[in-house]
Amino acid sequence: MYAEGVADLGEMIMHLPLCPPDQKDAKTSQIKESITNRYLPAFEKVLKGHGQDYLVGNKLSRADIHLVELLYYVEELDPSLLANFPLLKALKTRVSNLPAVKKFLQPGSQRKPPMDEKNLEEAKKIFRMQ
Repeated sequence: MYAEGVADLGEMIMHLPLCPPDQKDAKTSQIKESITNRYLPAFEKVLKGHGQDYLVGNKLSRADIHLVELLYYVEELDPSLLANFPLLKALKTRVSNLPAVKKFLQPGSQRKPPMDEKNLEEAKKIFRMQ
């Protein structure tokens, strides 16, 4: 259930670069509203409700990894969006400091940077969207 919520929001953020320019501001506002009023409050509530360090069973799960990845996407969209979610920020820090994750997040690793115009144009060519 948690992984599906992460996937839903992740898909919205992932498709944002493909939004027509004249609709991008409205779509960005809609996504930010969903982030701060729907998705992040739900995850924060889970962590607060059971008082544990992770989403499920107080041990690291795939859902935690996916959520932390999503939190990075959220920060790339607007760093201020996490301001009111201390438990999610703590989860992000906790997971990001795990040795394997920390190594993955280092510059030069396999983690891809946010989509820029050059990469977007290349993707559109590959998927014949132009």
